[in-house]
Parts: sequence; C-alpha cells; structure tokens
Amino acid sequence: MNPVNYLYLAALLFTIGAAGVVIRRNAIVLFMCVELMLNACNLAFVTFSRLHGNLDGQIIAFFTMVVAAAEVVVGLAIIVTVFRSRHSASVDDASLMKL
Repeated sequence: MNPVNYLYLAALLFTIGAAGVVIRRNAIVLFMCVELMLNACNLAFVTFSRLHGNLDGQIIAFFTMVVAAAEVVVGLAIIVTVFRSRHSASVDDASLMKL
C-alpha cells in the first residue's frame, strides 16, 4: 500500500475530529473527537517515520499516546464532576460554573 494513502486517511480522520470539536457540544463527544485528531497525527508521524526510515516518528507517536491517556483520565474526572453537579455533560452548561 502506498504511504500517501495513509496520509490521506490521517487527513480525513483529523478533519472528522476537527469538525466534531467545532460542531458538537457534548463533552464526551468532544473528548472522543480530540482523541481522533491525536490518532490522526500519530498515523501521520508513523507514516513519515516509515518514509524516512527512522524511528523518530514512532517515538513521538508513543509519547503522544501517553499524553493522550493522561488527558483522558483528567478530562473524564472533570466531566464526571460536572455531570454530578449539573446533571448534564454539555459544554455550554460548564460555563455556568463561574463564580
């Protein structure tokens, strides 16, 4: 398979994730779209790493996955806390929590 096809797939996944971030207002869907965008970047990193014949892109993709996992843990904890107090996972309702 041609490596350019992987880059097209990465661009498509990133576009779907970016559209989901812009359009959707649910916090859980928002986090899933951000994860989709991060996975698209990882696919591009690994593809370019394969094209150039080194492991730098794969190492960056590994660290991106570690940061994404930490982001999910913190983000879901915040979403659960907001949901318990507001009974809604909407991003618009979270702005009401200002003092």
